[in-house]
Amino acid sequence: MACAIPSPSFRLTRIAVAFGAGVCALGSTIGADSRWLAALGREIVKLGSIPSGIPYAAAPSVDWVNVPVLGELVFHWLQWLGGDRGLLIAQLVATTAALAILAVDMRSARAPDAAGAVVLVAVFFAALPSFIVVRAQLFSLVLFCLVLVLLRAEARAPSRRIWLLVPLVALWANLHGAVLVGLAVSAAYLLLDRARREPLVASGVLLASSAALFLTPALLHSAEYYLGVMRNESAARGEGLWAPLSFHAPFDVLFIVLAVPLVAFALRSRLRLWELCSVAALAAVTVHAGRNGVWLVCLLAAPAACGLGQVLLGSLAVSRRTVVLCGVPTLALLVMGLAQPPSQGGASLLVRDRAVALAGGRPILADGLDAERLALDGHRVWIANPLDAFTRRDQRRYLDWLAGKPSGDSLLEASGRVVLVTRGTPPDRRLASMPLYRRVARDSEAVLYLRRSGP
Repeated sequence: MACAIPSPSFRLTRIAVAFGAGVCALGSTIGADSRWLAALGREIVKLGSIPSGIPYAAAPSVDWVNVPVLGELVFHWLQWLGGDRGLLIAQLVATTAALAILAVDMRSARAPDAAGAVVLVAVFFAALPSFIVVRAQLFSLVLFCLVLVLLRAEARAPSRRIWLLVPLVALWANLHGAVLVGLAVSAAYLLLDRARREPLVASGVLLASSAALFLTPALLHSAEYYLGVMRNESAARGEGLWAPLSFHAPFDVLFIVLAVPLVAFALRSRLRLWELCSVAALAAVTVHAGRNGVWLVCLLAAPAACGLGQVLLGSLAVSRRTVVLCGVPTLALLVMGLAQPPSQGGASLLVRDRAVALAGGRPILADGLDAERLALDGHRVWIANPLDAFTRRDQRRYLDWLAGKPSGDSLLEASGRVVLVTRGTPPDRRLASMPLYRRVARDSEAVLYLRRSGP
């Protein structure tokens, strides 16, 4: 895959990278599936070893295999050094690096500058939650794009650099489970492209990369972790981050609107066989779980820029005035984003402290974000992320409770007196209708319930 028209300038593409960084700085927020890594990282540092199960949760988890230990330690250090701002800066760095690497991939493919800028902006907004919401996958944003650049460089001019895939997989396996996506795309290249010319090299790199997947503290037990992640109750139900694409979800609609033309332009650039197979596979898994859409649009970025450049923007001249007019607002976005205080989200410190005082050392039942914040504060919760660490029975009960189903009420009986929920959610409405519980505190985000001790 290469463009027919070389790009003498790269100015608009750089501005597109800076624009994505500015939007990320201004709009990024810390979501669920982030602070639990810092909480576990703190426990690892305190103990000097990897704890058995989830130490901040009361629900049984002793059989859980902990693989992304390095990611947990990194999140702990980020939280320790900069608090929430440390996590937001990490997301900003990851987003900027991912977009910059995609820009390098476009330039290597000789995509026109204007086309590259348009596609980068489309990629950013197509996968907006992945780029602005702090979650464990921020490591994978950078590493997946690095793997893409490596594979495409090798497809153009095969060399010994393909062996760099092995340490990349080893590092990635210790950070985030999306390493499986990167390994699958790499296998497509090795089997469908490299093996035709250098079968021994292709098979050697594939075997070594697959073995690198197990170079974690869990070693061969790492497979249990990956199976647990893919088979957890949220994935089985298609809920939360595992929800399929839906025309009722605004971000999913935005993804579909932008991803379809990206696919069309990418196909115009004559994708190689391994790229076609990877696009087809990632499209299928994205329909099944929308969270995978970010890998699809990143894979499409460089070929889509080439295809767009052939149709519309191949010979567009960019003046210095245009660059200035685009660059000034972008710089303003970045400055404003870095200057604003981090958005807290979830229950206020006052409500969380009240919950801890009422709990009296017993575990607190809380939903998503608040459960992770309580865990990071050093308090015990009943159950929290990572959900796959717990038994299927407790996973089902917790998800039923989050959905406001009567079948989740058994969790209330087992989890103690104090319950902290987000305002207006199904568990909040169900607790409000139960005479056994009364509101004892609230703020703009959360409500604290206490179980009555008498009639």
